[in-house]
Amino acid sequence: MAGEAVPEGPRSRPAAPARQSPADFEALYRRLRDRATSDVRGAVATITPEHVKAAASEIRTGRTVTLAAPIETRTTPDNPEPAAHRLTGPSRNEVHAQGLHFALDHFEMNVHGNADSHLDALCHVVYDGTLHGGVDAATLTPEGAVALSVDSVRNGIVGRGVLLDIPRLRGVPWLEPGDHVTADDLSAAERGQRVEVGEGDLLFVRVGHRLRRTELGPWDAASSRAGLHPTAMEFLADRHVALLGGDGNNDTAPGITDGVDFPVHVLGVHALGLYLLDYLRFEDLMPLCEEAGRWSFFCVVAPLRLPRATGSPVNPIAVL
Repeated sequence: MAGEAVPEGPRSRPAAPARQSPADFEALYRRLRDRATSDVRGAVATITPEHVKAAASEIRTGRTVTLAAPIETRTTPDNPEPAAHRLTGPSRNEVHAQGLHFALDHFEMNVHGNADSHLDALCHVVYDGTLHGGVDAATLTPEGAVALSVDSVRNGIVGRGVLLDIPRLRGVPWLEPGDHVTADDLSAAERGQRVEVGEGDLLFVRVGHRLRRTELGPWDAASSRAGLHPTAMEFLADRHVALLGGDGNNDTAPGITDGVDFPVHVLGVHALGLYLLDYLRFEDLMPLCEEAGRWSFFCVVAPLRLPRATGSPVNPIAVL
């Protein structure tokens, strides 16, 4: 069929990249920071009403699919502080009592954990005493973030989503922890999937983290996971994307950048002003993309209205 994705063929795992010195990282950081939009909204400012209207043309079948994983309440190696959920009503006496009663819930959650799907706001990353755009980190108070909180995207992030599947490109079910996705991988995935990432797009990069977790069980993802190579962020800057989402943390562990444990977060959130979506799940979306022979879709990201929060649990919806 026209537009059908064509794999390039299996690719071997790249050699382990050389470590990145503090000077190299700082030079990359400055290049990206200097290319970022000056708009206080960050990279989502590239999504104009015209982009949203054009993205709506991606809807062909009307099928919807979640890009989020179920929130977990069990303790696992990658989730030592799981979300807590309990029913606070009805009481035992009310369950079978006559009259009206309500089922009620209470939730508690560590938003920025290593298991649950979540959005990182622009106030999430503190680097050299500042937030994105040079905002003073003192705006982070015990009462919450005064600036750049998740409330900045209270109207949602809506646009054209693009999924680049790196395990598919390499002919493997998933990337092993510690592996890096390079800019060359992203370009090759575009060619193999016959899709092109453009300005204002919501870019989703699959490393297979969720499938590996399902097949082999949870592990300590804080210390060992696949992610993007820091230099791959230049691909995102070149394409002027509005958002980055991954099925892992987006950062590789162990990292290769001396002195910076989360270089992709620093480069993405702090330098480029990208909202990041961590620990998504693409296994429901992939077969629909394969069936349709296309890897772009209309997408709606709607974080909770948390006026001073640094992030939010999130359930992105793709509409094909």
